Amino acid sequence: MARRLVGLLLLLASCSAHQVQLTVQAPATFSSEPGGYEDVTVIRVIDGDTVEVRIEAVTPGPGAGFGEVGEEHRVRLIGIDTPETVKPASPVECFGKEASAAAEALLGGQQVRLVKDVEEVDGFERLLRYVYIGDELANARLVANGYAHAYTYPPNVRHSQLFVQLEHDARVGNRGLWSADTCNGED
Repeated sequence: MARRLVGLLLLLASCSAHQVQLTVQAPATFSSEPGGYEDVTVIRVIDGDTVEVRIEAVTPGPGAGFGEVGEEHRVRLIGIDTPETVKPASPVECFGKEASAAAEALLGGQQVRLVKDVEEVDGFERLLRYVYIGDELANARLVANGYAHAYTYPPNVRHSQLFVQLEHDARVGNRGLWSADTCNGED
């Protein structure tokens, strides 16, 4: 009986949920932004590349968007793409839940700064933004740890070379999506 219980516990432990690992930091890039941003609170993580925020303050400049204090908006993180978890009529994609959990661990409830690139919104009326925790670009941290792909979508390409390099490094390092333990090491 004791052996069966130990065996069952070992089996359950091996089937446990993925442990979010965000240990690889992205380079500090906030100082290279054009000036202007929105201070926001992340009120909900929708999936790995989309969050909902409440605008707390706006610092004028080219990086600030049209949002006003007190408004709530959905925000699509520029330059990255994560496996789907909430797309209507679509199955949850491999590593989608893990990518969403990583975004939650990194951004959930946080005070962050939003910086726009060229376009204000996408076709779904989500704000298009780079998301900063301090001077670190959260979009890049998700890529560096293998929770997101680099997703170059002109004209919003300010950090596209950084994202491509971080994805390459994550692939070479077998992190996240490219680990042999997840999605067979394929994207």
